[in-house]
Amino acid sequence: MVLFSFKSIGRPVAFVNGVKRHFMSALVLTFCMSPLQGATLGRLSLSDMIGKSTSIERAKITSSYAAADGPVIYTHYKLQISEQLKGFVVSEIVVPGGTASGIRQFFAGAPQFQSGDEFVFFLWTSREGLTQVMGLTQGLFAVGSGGGADPTVTRPASQELMLDTSTGHPVKDETLVMKLSALRSQIKGVSQ
Repeated sequence: MVLFSFKSIGRPVAFVNGVKRHFMSALVLTFCMSPLQGATLGRLSLSDMIGKSTSIERAKITSSYAAADGPVIYTHYKLQISEQLKGFVVSEIVVPGGTASGIRQFFAGAPQFQSGDEFVFFLWTSREGLTQVMGLTQGLFAVGSGGGADPTVTRPASQELMLDTSTGHPVKDETLVMKLSALRSQIKGVSQ
């Protein structure tokens, strides 16, 4: 199958071959540069997240709304904090993406929450004052629904492409499961 045909109309064959080569290179480059569905994340260890977080808290999602901030739409989530583990109290976080003024934006790897979801949130605050989850879904430990004084917390392995931050090579993320008391101890140990 021929996509394009170049004919030499009074031009040297070398010129036509050069045009073909540049055109095909541009075509290949265009397809290679097309956006892919997915995010590339630097894998953060638990110690990295503890050290880099400006706030860590156990909280439930109570409500949400979306609003544009310049060209980006953020979904704002209100939090009901039940335990402060590090830093200052944060009662609202933002996640890139959402629907505002009839426009919907989607960011691969960005978490989505429902009212009543309970997590241990590893958070960071930007210079602009927006508080977000550390490493997209990496900074979320779901609190088990069994209740009790020491529930299990779980952070599922991310399905996004993960890179080792020291080598830049792709790595496979792992699910983390532990008791809340063990997570508290690690946070306390790294924060001191």
